[in-house]
Amino acid sequence: MRKAWIVGGAVVAGGLSFVMVLVVAVYLVAGNLVGGMAASGRALAKGAVPAAYQQLVAKWGNLCPALSPALLAAQLYQESGWNPRVVSPADARGIAQFIPSTWATHGIDGNGDGKRDIWDPNDAIPSAASYDCELAKYVKDVPGNVSDNMLAAYNAGAYRVIQAGGVPGISETQNYVRRINSLAVSFAAPPSRLDPTRQAAGAIDFAQKKLGTPYLWGGEGTAAQGGRFDCSGLTQAAYASVGIKLPRVANDQYNAGPHPSRSQLLPGDLVFFSHDPTDSRAIHHVGIYVGGGYMIDAPRTGAVIRFDPIDGADYFGATRVTEDGAKALPTAV
Repeated sequence: MRKAWIVGGAVVAGGLSFVMVLVVAVYLVAGNLVGGMAASGRALAKGAVPAAYQQLVAKWGNLCPALSPALLAAQLYQESGWNPRVVSPADARGIAQFIPSTWATHGIDGNGDGKRDIWDPNDAIPSAASYDCELAKYVKDVPGNVSDNMLAAYNAGAYRVIQAGGVPGISETQNYVRRINSLAVSFAAPPSRLDPTRQAAGAIDFAQKKLGTPYLWGGEGTAAQGGRFDCSGLTQAAYASVGIKLPRVANDQYNAGPHPSRSQLLPGDLVFFSHDPTDSRAIHHVGIYVGGGYMIDAPRTGAVIRFDPIDGADYFGATRVTEDGAKALPTAV
């Protein structure tokens, strides 16, 4: 349990003024520094991939030049949300969501135990990478970006990519390529400073207007709930107020954009806290950073939305929310 930040009325008023200064500053900075980050780096962001799969993804994500660990991680997260037992309505199975007929021809024995097990991530993750790279070979002479063509072949088949001379004009396929590329940014270690988003100030403005509101577990701020929130309900509503739709739970919100380091934090970044410092799926709390080492958050039952310090043993990391990153997140996994 984090220690509460108890302040007097005068300090609260000062805090509100401080946040308003930050809101203006974020708008001014964002107006000049809006930008993105290419997911071309080979290193994975801290904790973005669950610890149980991190070495597999890092190793097999480098299987061929068209693939990267971040791209492979984005595919696996999009397909299954890291759930090795999930089955889709189309009977796609496991963490890599192979259909049995595709597994029969493309599944490999990734861990060398003499079996090809569709349910075992030690086989399924290497098989996903192997299949990607096989598709990349099929489309290597097709004009355009080879990674995009590889992803399109994964979704629509290599023949359609070859026939179209690139990503085919199929909305599902085009959206798939765009979604995986956007999502991959949240799995790649940032190579340089990350720029703020235009929406950050609006999210802070929404959250600060909720200061003093009692916490409600499961709260999304509806009238029936008395306008109360839990932690991820508050962050979801804050970004919804500026047109960005985030997932409902904190550990999925973590993948809504790239991950600034502690020293790179800017107002509007989401800050996360986890029971496991290596695993984003163990995140249990989220707040909105406001600067000076503090966030606005809905901490727990019996408390109110307030300012809290972010530094503590369970601080996990941060996400700079982007519109493309949020749109790329799976709606159901």
